[in-house]
Amino acid sequence: MKTRKVLAGIAAIGLALSLAACSGGTRGGTTTVDNTAGANKGALVGVAMPTKTSSRWIKDGDAVKASLEKLGYKVDLEYGDDKIPNQVQQISNMLTKGAKVLIIASIDGTALSDQLDQAAKSGVKVIAYDRLINGNKNVDYYTTFDNNEVGVQQATSLLTGLGVLGADGKDTGAAGPFNVELFAGSPDDNNATFFFNGAMDTLKPFIDKGVVVVKSGQVGFTQVATLRWDPATAQKRMQNLIASTYSDGSKVDGVLSPYDGLSIGIISALTSSGYTANALPIVTGQDAEAASVKSIVAGQQYSTIYKDTRLLGEEAVKMADDLLNGKTPEVNDTKSYNNKVKIVPTFLFPPKVVTKDNYKALLIDTGYYTEADLK
Repeated sequence: MKTRKVLAGIAAIGLALSLAACSGGTRGGTTTVDNTAGANKGALVGVAMPTKTSSRWIKDGDAVKASLEKLGYKVDLEYGDDKIPNQVQQISNMLTKGAKVLIIASIDGTALSDQLDQAAKSGVKVIAYDRLINGNKNVDYYTTFDNNEVGVQQATSLLTGLGVLGADGKDTGAAGPFNVELFAGSPDDNNATFFFNGAMDTLKPFIDKGVVVVKSGQVGFTQVATLRWDPATAQKRMQNLIASTYSDGSKVDGVLSPYDGLSIGIISALTSSGYTANALPIVTGQDAEAASVKSIVAGQQYSTIYKDTRLLGEEAVKMADDLLNGKTPEVNDTKSYNNKVKIVPTFLFPPKVVTKDNYKALLIDTGYYTEADLK
């Protein structure tokens, strides 16, 4: 009888272990995620943002966190302070804490492969937020703005400000030559090349005709890139360009700047070099940061690109919620965003050009800013 009881006990334990192995709870010591509807109520979602030096990222992080919490999820929101090791450690910690989805705006889109592999082994889905993560198959979805179009709009607004294009976008026949200098974003940010290529495709016909002249001769991405999107780096480069290329007394007529933080640094360099506030070159930007919108209203910076990050945050939250409830997130682009390993399914939003003429309609009337925010 004892032998039978022992054998029955062993059989019961074996059956229990077999069922556990098939349940998706653990396999090989790695926790996996059950994404059936309702199974992840109150789950932890990791949100990794790159920096707090830009007000834009603070707003993004806060909005995503609030929306996820409204749906009942717990949120681990971290900022990497533009330091790659910080973000790597933060994401590793999120996985250790049991995060079931990661929303990542990467500092360096190539530095997270170990963490993405760890996430995949645990069944954790990864959403790239605004910045594509490159070189790894374990990027499940991506939400961003049409980044090539951002560059097109930046260059178009530069040409409009110079008078080369009219308000209708048509060539005015202006002969120039207009002296323009080019700036690009951080070489470790995948978006930076999209912005730059879109802008250069738009500018090239006018450069070829001699209407637009890049007097410094610096037209390659690597020549004009700004590591970490650092405003101080852009300011120093602009100062150096003025001191070298424009030492003959010629003037800068326009500056292609891909980001508002850089634009503020560039304008500081121009004003410190003798350009008056009411006679600055045409300077573009991106992100509609409050400081730059104020500058536009004051007639200094010419334009910025408005990307309603509320939409971006809402889409990332919707994707996470769908994934945690066994649904397939909606995408509207399955061709454009190749991370060098795969085409990442993407949901794109359209950007918009902001100038002094339309900032109220685009930014205040929509509730993105209040009048008081821009005083």
